[in-house]
Amino acid sequence: MTTNCLEQTGPVTGTVSEGHAALMRVLEVCGNNQSELARRCNVKQPHVWKWLKTGRVPTERVHSVARASEGKVQPHELRPDLPDLFPVPIFQAAA
Repeated sequence: MTTNCLEQTGPVTGTVSEGHAALMRVLEVCGNNQSELARRCNVKQPHVWKWLKTGRVPTERVHSVARASEGKVQPHELRPDLPDLFPVPIFQAAA
């Protein structure tokens, strides 16, 4: 059975779903192509599949995934559950 890579497969509650939505935006920048996102992050495609499945990017990959978004997604958006590691920038928090 083939599934759409855009199908929301991650958890749908709390901040993890916010991270999943941010990851989906990064995937859109990569042409909805998991292999392209994997190439940009220097990982293999199954890693990207797992991120999409769990709705969570590993902390050690957050910055490379954010860079793959070409500035459209920030690290704190990918892991809003870890504000101490990926704080919201001050200029954005005041907005």
